[in-house]
Amino acid sequence: MKKTVIKSIILSILLISAMNMVLTDTALAETAPSVTGTNTAVFTVLRYGMRGTAVTALQNELKTLGYFNYTATGYYGVLTRNAVAAFQRDNSLIPDGIAGNATQREILAEKIIHKAKSYLGVPYVWGGVSPGGFDCSGFVHYVLLKNNIIIPRVSDQQYKSGTWVGRNFLKQGDLVFFSTYKPGPSHIGIYLGGGQFIHASSVAGKIVISSLNNSYYSSRYIGAKRVIP
Repeated sequence: MKKTVIKSIILSILLISAMNMVLTDTALAETAPSVTGTNTAVFTVLRYGMRGTAVTALQNELKTLGYFNYTATGYYGVLTRNAVAAFQRDNSLIPDGIAGNATQREILAEKIIHKAKSYLGVPYVWGGVSPGGFDCSGFVHYVLLKNNIIIPRVSDQQYKSGTWVGRNFLKQGDLVFFSTYKPGPSHIGIYLGGGQFIHASSVAGKIVISSLNNSYYSSRYIGAKRVIP
């Protein structure tokens, strides 16, 4: 009799604990990934079985990047898990299907690059801060702002944002700086990976992709900052 009572108590405790975990996961899923301040990304870990606005946002992000070809439902089911795993495989991450910090960081970086590349060919305009025409710092400021990352408007102030990163450790989405027409950080671009960056070039007169190994840029490179943790 005593053993039966003890077993019932233990089962009740386990059931209550499981229910609390589900409620906690559901509550967390309602908190969408966001970027606060200038360089601090706050991500909610999302996994199979969760629901909420954060899951909807994740599905829409994966859809933009070509990994989720369905209507966003807000439920993290098999289709979402498979889409996350596919993204992870393509970005050298563990394909566990869980959208943790590393995965969501890469998704954000990919979104930034996707947005930046959508403006290839847009004219260079001194002081420009819109798709009608950009200068280098205006372009970077605009693209990051569209991804909820706020940095200063001009390159010398942008140079003070984020954290330093060595050239050999650059990641997609890092900001690369150059000293061109005047001493100090007078030109900026967004690193794409593979030694390439995208920027508003006054010489080309438009948004272009260039190589960091180009002799002009290599000799004028002065550092990089990371605004996505």
